[in-house]
Amino acid sequence: MLKGKKILLGITASIAAYKAAMLVRFLVKEGAEVKVLMTPFATKFITPLTMATLSQNPVLIEFYKAENGDWNSHVDLGLWADLYLIAPATANTMGKMVHGIADNLLLTTYLSAKCPVFAAPAMDLDMFRHPSTTRNVEVLKSYGNHIIEPASGELASGLLGKGRMEEPEVIVGKIKDFFFQSAELKNKTFLITAGPTYEPIDPVRFIGNHSSGKMGYAIAEELASRGAQVVLISGTTALQIDNEQVKLIKVSTAEEMYQASIKYFPETDGAIMSAAVSDFTPVQENSRKVKRGKENWQIEFRPTKDIAAQLGKMKTSKQILVGFALETNDELKNAQKKLRSKNLDFIVLNSLQDKGAGFRHDTNKISIVDRNNNVKDFELKPKTEVAKDIVAELISIF
Repeated sequence: MLKGKKILLGITASIAAYKAAMLVRFLVKEGAEVKVLMTPFATKFITPLTMATLSQNPVLIEFYKAENGDWNSHVDLGLWADLYLIAPATANTMGKMVHGIADNLLLTTYLSAKCPVFAAPAMDLDMFRHPSTTRNVEVLKSYGNHIIEPASGELASGLLGKGRMEEPEVIVGKIKDFFFQSAELKNKTFLITAGPTYEPIDPVRFIGNHSSGKMGYAIAEELASRGAQVVLISGTTALQIDNEQVKLIKVSTAEEMYQASIKYFPETDGAIMSAAVSDFTPVQENSRKVKRGKENWQIEFRPTKDIAAQLGKMKTSKQILVGFALETNDELKNAQKKLRSKNLDFIVLNSLQDKGAGFRHDTNKISIVDRNNNVKDFELKPKTEVAKDIVAELISIF
């Protein structure tokens, strides 16, 4: 199942390090090539000789090789791996991962890794419950890391509770599931719209909104991680995306987003319309900056073209179209109306009434409404996790 996969295993200083031996054995048995990184203190819990024997590769601990002074390149390691698994992951290491502290080879490799990163926490009950640990876990998820939740049971302290590193066979199962999911949408192409549109008033002013584009970019990344090719049509944002499976088309106005969307949509298997497109644009754009005067400045607006509605008309029976509804009142009623009028397969509803949801936040709280008016409500979570829920719904339709 993991034949040909290259997996880095990072071991930190936890009593659960003994489980890493079986973890390597299971990974190798599944056909993976495994290289092991250890923090210096991790060697107090399990020997490098054991890990080198099981992985059939030298264990890397220090930045430099003592025998000849050669450099263990964290950059090369980060490029080599198909997946980086840190197990066990201590509270100390996770805190450093959150804050970009790179004081050992394991952490510098984490910061250089281009591959998916999994972490399996292991610590005592009170440490795992501590607000700082809870926050760090959520921040790591928001960075796109995958957290393998610890199990409950007897801990090294003698306490009973959550904090045990998950068993090696369970971790390997999750990795196998991940690689299976990574091919779920292979040979599929999706169009995503993201961010705001800016409607010019004069050379220095525009009508816009507070959208950051974070939700759309997270969806694009999630689709790509599942094997899809993505056309991301983005309004003006401060975000960047570095993924060879994502084709980024930058636009500014609603008209530009409309033209790009109708151009690329016929070539896709579906689209997710997460952009905050302006509903109105000025009738006239002034060629020069309008100076302050004594009189009120009145601007006439006209409606912009409805991108989702147009794609709904163009959609074939083999395509899926997903919309977003950001509402301030009568949320469900407005979302259902939009779902029907635009010929959507399902709509993602969120409300500005929910704290931590909507524009500029790293989190979102959504409901998914389908064509049969079934409603799935989700809790507030990082937008990277929300993207997983949306893509899972998309896959269920396929």
